[in-house]
Amino acid sequence: MVKNKLVSVNILTYNAQDLIGPCLRSILKQTYDNIEVLVIDNASTDKTLDVIRRISPKIRIIRNKNNLGLSIGYNTGIRESKGEYVLCLNQDVVLDGDFVKNAIEAIEVDDKIAAVQGKLYKIENFRGLTSENRVLDTTGLIMFKNRRIVNQGQGEKDKGQYKRGEIFGVDGAAPLYRRSALEDIKLPIFKGGVPQTNRFEYFDEDFFMYKEDVDLSWRFRLYGWKAIYEPEAVGYHLRGAGEKAVRNYIAIVKERRKISGFAKYYAFKNQRLVQIKNELAGLFFCHFYCILIKEVAAWLYALCFEKYAWKAIVSLFKQIPNARRKRKIIMKRKRIGANEMKRWFI
Repeated sequence: MVKNKLVSVNILTYNAQDLIGPCLRSILKQTYDNIEVLVIDNASTDKTLDVIRRISPKIRIIRNKNNLGLSIGYNTGIRESKGEYVLCLNQDVVLDGDFVKNAIEAIEVDDKIAAVQGKLYKIENFRGLTSENRVLDTTGLIMFKNRRIVNQGQGEKDKGQYKRGEIFGVDGAAPLYRRSALEDIKLPIFKGGVPQTNRFEYFDEDFFMYKEDVDLSWRFRLYGWKAIYEPEAVGYHLRGAGEKAVRNYIAIVKERRKISGFAKYYAFKNQRLVQIKNELAGLFFCHFYCILIKEVAAWLYALCFEKYAWKAIVSLFKQIPNARRKRKIIMKRKRIGANEMKRWFI
């Protein structure tokens, strides 16, 4: 029996006048009735805020003067909201009416569950939403031995092939988090190499966006928390592009060409920061050749064919000292060793 605990829905917006309406209405129609809604707006210049106020003038809005990125935006929402559970929702996602109810029922099964991943379908528009003959967007994050991470099932027709159960981690489009787990894994914010007094981050604020969900999921695992996939929590995502769970290098390159230069810049830099922060020595040496082949290929391809690579590399080296400081804290507090983590690297 699920208790009626408060769920905070934090929606991050940026120039979302054509998206926020369907997203917000899907939240207001949830069958779970103890929900607060907080919108964190990253300095939208369109009519996003007007649309929100027309839908419901009671929705709390936090306006940032500049676009501070995804990590800072969601961290603000987590700090400012009050729910025992926090749903961080992308502006381009619409949820079925029972999404929150089913996600809460799933997370309440075990108090060591930190996060719930719903079944998200990949769509091109919000008209006539139905789960029939839909293509999967994600059923959770999976990690390969070479440290490439993808969305499980992305691009596949849904045949019920992915069952309820534990996964490595949850994708950032519509994750439900347990607040006590977020508080357990938070890290101090470093400025000039010095940890700030009473200032903490959940998502890494050095990332701006991309891979912040991977980093958080890995940290949850190291601290002994679980993540689960709940197929009855259904949503629809207008994801522009994403890597399918392919292993062939030619197919990987084809998928990568679909991604914008902006995304490539942050994804390349942040992938390396994720590994610096969370890698376990025992697993690194166990998977060394898989990692080496992938990294050599990634660096050569980026340097030869992607004009954003040099800028990403410069930023990466500037942020490595902070990543190492955070790593020291993570390694000191981790509760799980290499043998227990090994099962999540396929």
